[in-house]
Amino acid sequence: MASRIEHHATFAHGVADVLAAQSDPAALRARLAEVGGVNARLEEHEETPDGVRYVLLQGVPAEKLPQVVRTVHQGDLVVRRVHTWSGSGERYTGTISAHVTGIPGEITARTELTAEGTGSVQRTRGEAKVRIPLVGGKLEGIIADQVTGLLEREAEFTASWLGRG
Repeated sequence: MASRIEHHATFAHGVADVLAAQSDPAALRARLAEVGGVNARLEEHEETPDGVRYVLLQGVPAEKLPQVVRTVHQGDLVVRRVHTWSGSGERYTGTISAHVTGIPGEITARTELTAEGTGSVQRTRGEAKVRIPLVGGKLEGIIADQVTGLLEREAEFTASWLGRG
């Protein structure tokens, strides 16, 4: 069984500005520096005909991991996140897939960025699956909570980034 991930963020800026703040290499590097964890970096970035695809690496130090995670994984965690965005105008959709080194499972999500009033809204829905007998469900819940918190911090960063301009 998987644990659900749901996140909703509203922005005072339009879709094009929010998409740029979430996918421009400079914005991604700044976001990683602020909320990316240990050895965070932008591994890949490519413009596609109708959007963008990028890969982020982020680390979580072992001492910040809950005990249940440390029982199944020794050392720091490295999370590899692949993001894609496609669309045009007032609507972009995307996918997120993430894999955590040393943990059998995955995190997947779909996200949508649409115009709303004079701003925009981003909705993300996904799930965390961990295939470890006995503790997998507990790990899924912890991961889902951590991902939801990360999405919130990233949305706050995006709003701050947009406010700078």
